[in-house]
Amino acid sequence: MTLLLTLDDGSIQRVLVDAVELAREAAVEEAGAEQVGEHAGIRHEDAVSASHLFEAKVPGYQGWHWSVTIATAGPAMPVTVSEVVLTPGPDALVAPKWVPWERRVRAGDLGVGDLLPTDGDDPRLVPAYLHSDDPAVEEVAQEAGLGRVHVLSRFGRLEAAARWRGGEFGPRSDMARSAPASCGTCGFYLPLAGSLRAAYGVCGNEIAPADGHVVNVEYGCGAHSEVEVEVTSSVPVAELVYDDSVLDMETAGDGE
Repeated sequence: MTLLLTLDDGSIQRVLVDAVELAREAAVEEAGAEQVGEHAGIRHEDAVSASHLFEAKVPGYQGWHWSVTIATAGPAMPVTVSEVVLTPGPDALVAPKWVPWERRVRAGDLGVGDLLPTDGDDPRLVPAYLHSDDPAVEEVAQEAGLGRVHVLSRFGRLEAAARWRGGEFGPRSDMARSAPASCGTCGFYLPLAGSLRAAYGVCGNEIAPADGHVVNVEYGCGAHSEVEVEVTSSVPVAELVYDDSVLDMETAGDGE
């Protein structure tokens, strides 16, 4: 379908805008007259092409548009229809953006028997021999293949530290802000080894809410080892009203 026009450089966009009926005819030819509604606007693609939008009267596609792209090669060239497609409008109901499955998995999703392999280029992991600062150790460990295959990289450690700090057992949690002291001064605090030792440890108090969890050194709870409760008063004891050990007991008569 074409529209023969004589154009100059300054009128190309005007002619594209005015070609509403050409675009409508293309949409009707593609979808049928009953599925093409009112003209809903125009979108300029570049200097020589534009897309006319028409309301789509298609069941289940509320808010969608028929998009008819038209173009011309220049002055004295025909205006042609490039494509007719159904596109979502700003209020259209569309499927959420697709996310790869490995990015959809969240903490707690892994169940019994589930397997979640790590990527070969996971930035959180590095070969184990790179964890040492001693070149001699690295060389020997690499040749002999000693120890674990991978360990946390610096990026992986920093990512874990940031996640733990902002979590339930971090310094800004409600429990920590109401605690009398921090974990760093608690006898039940077991510091981690390595570079995370200065800021993280594990709680070893069975009655604490963080027992067995990694906690920030600034976290705290009411089960701190040095907590002391000040007793300001004793529980009052009721006075003895009578002593039943000295009461006289008599058997009631038959008439009573």
